[in-house]
Amino acid sequence: MAFGHEKLDVYRAAIEYVGWAYRYCVKLKGHRNAKDQLLRASQAIALNIAEGNGKATNGDRRRYFEIARGSALECAAIQDVLQVCEALSADDNNQQKALLDRIVAMLTKLGQRGYAVREELGEYRGSQVDADADADADTN
Repeated sequence: MAFGHEKLDVYRAAIEYVGWAYRYCVKLKGHRNAKDQLLRASQAIALNIAEGNGKATNGDRRRYFEIARGSALECAAIQDVLQVCEALSADDNNQQKALLDRIVAMLTKLGQRGYAVREELGEYRGSQVDADADADADTN
């Protein structure tokens, strides 16, 4: 079983980025503020995608996708700070920015159209509920 947000490529990319950020921060010595901010902002991308995808209205979904987009842009800036402080190599910065750029592009599109992916209703229905629904449909 998968939740609707788990079906989104942007969510899977965000989870990939969170994993990189966590592994990087575990090894990072010093730079406590940037480390904390990177962990918080990277997690906020995935969390806002999931929460936004579950919202009932397009406006609410769009708002959460825009917040996730802002967090992705924040991560790019944090990486720049870490690079200029010589805590992140230019190659690593560029590699992870490519993933962030992809995430930002997808969130921009999702925010424009208020798109959501949802689970199939049958995933949560018991066999008796399905049988009752089928019977109701046959009588109408």
